[in-house]
Amino acid sequence: MKGSEFAELAAFVAVAQERNFRRAAARLGLMPSTVSHSLRALETRLGVRLLNRTTRSVSPTAAGEQLLSQLAPAFGDISRAVETVNDFRGKPTGTVRLNMPRLVALGVLAPRFGEFTRTYPDVTLEVTVEDALVDIVGRRFDAGIRLGENVGQDMVAVRVTPDQRLAIVGSPAYFRERAPPRGPLDLKDHRCVGYRLSTGALVRWEFERGEEKHTVAVNGPLVLEDSELMRRAALDGVGLICTMESHVTEELREGRLVRVLEDWCPPFPGFFLYYPSRRHVPAALRALIDMLKV
Repeated sequence: MKGSEFAELAAFVAVAQERNFRRAAARLGLMPSTVSHSLRALETRLGVRLLNRTTRSVSPTAAGEQLLSQLAPAFGDISRAVETVNDFRGKPTGTVRLNMPRLVALGVLAPRFGEFTRTYPDVTLEVTVEDALVDIVGRRFDAGIRLGENVGQDMVAVRVTPDQRLAIVGSPAYFRERAPPRGPLDLKDHRCVGYRLSTGALVRWEFERGEEKHTVAVNGPLVLEDSELMRRAALDGVGLICTMESHVTEELREGRLVRVLEDWCPPFPGFFLYYPSRRHVPAALRALIDMLKV
């Protein structure tokens, strides 16, 4: 196989998997125009259309799906074979693509950016922040970070935080206007900032104390999809929020936020870095795991 033919096939696999020319080009370290030219050359050479393209989406045709099903495993084997060379390097190299919620990116990964990049200057971390659960295999991520309860059993999971607790918090100004709730059912009389999932569903607040459990559908003047915006809303006195205790530790210590219903928020397993089970883990990913694991 000629080098140009291999490059065309590599471009096709990247675009078909990423469903986006720009992301595929970034993955290959090429310009989008170069990738587009390679795809056109491949389709001309094979005499068949492999991708359906619109201004908003890219998807494989039936012929493209068939070709991808044959090529993807082969390119995966090549990638893993090349990655084994890392074991003979002085330091890991390459790109590690990660997916995680914003709260985790800020609290777990961001504090280690400096240390990791100084220790492993030949490794590039590519971080995508999404609160919604995603298929890291289908989206071509090397690993994700999620709560342990959300990690599939077919994944290898490594703990990266201690146990976590939820915290119901509001500002001192908010509590000057109304008495703190004594129990979960009192939340019906309070303004609460809602959190909407990417599926469109509003998150219900869950409480547990001993054998007693409550799930509360809260109401309030604001519904958000971002944990940092929720924290800002609580600080501004908009209402109560339900968030990770670790996300508001400093505000609680300084008295800028006040915690309520603490005895109704028991600890639970925290966040885990997870990745597909496979025989050979890339050296760059291993280096990140070793730095983050607790």
